[in-house]
Amino acid sequence: MTIVYLSLGTNMGDRAAYLQKALEALADLPQTRLLAQSSIYETTAWGKTSQADFLNMAYQLDTQLTAADFLKETQAIEQSLGRVRHEKWGSRTIDIDILLFGEEVYDTKELKVPHPYMTERAFVLIPLLELQPDLKLPPNHKLLRDYLAALDQSDITLFSAQ
Repeated sequence: MTIVYLSLGTNMGDRAAYLQKALEALADLPQTRLLAQSSIYETTAWGKTSQADFLNMAYQLDTQLTAADFLKETQAIEQSLGRVRHEKWGSRTIDIDILLFGEEVYDTKELKVPHPYMTERAFVLIPLLELQPDLKLPPNHKLLRDYLAALDQSDITLFSAQ
């Protein structure tokens, strides 16, 4: 079994419902067990900032799937929830990023793990570190909280469904 950390984000439609549907679909993945989920955070858009605010969270899973098969499964979930990849950093119904896949490192056209931007995004690191405060980045094993300490966290708030 391999421990996998995911980042989930959405900024279209009923954002909380999209997160819930994605979590339900992840729970149904073959040879995969859900271990923990973070709180949900509301954040301003990153990259292309002229769009609606995002809801973001992190998820920890245990899987027997290969990284390539796991990626195919997460992309199928995104597609089933209406994800259209037409603009880099554009609005989306759901985004499921593989942050870490055990201690493995991948650098292919399809899959880059550890996620190449995770150390630059407080909206990824805050929920991720909620799950595992002492998590380290392979292959250098630097503590992820050290990356977070250098980032602006002012636009991230705990989400309340009200």
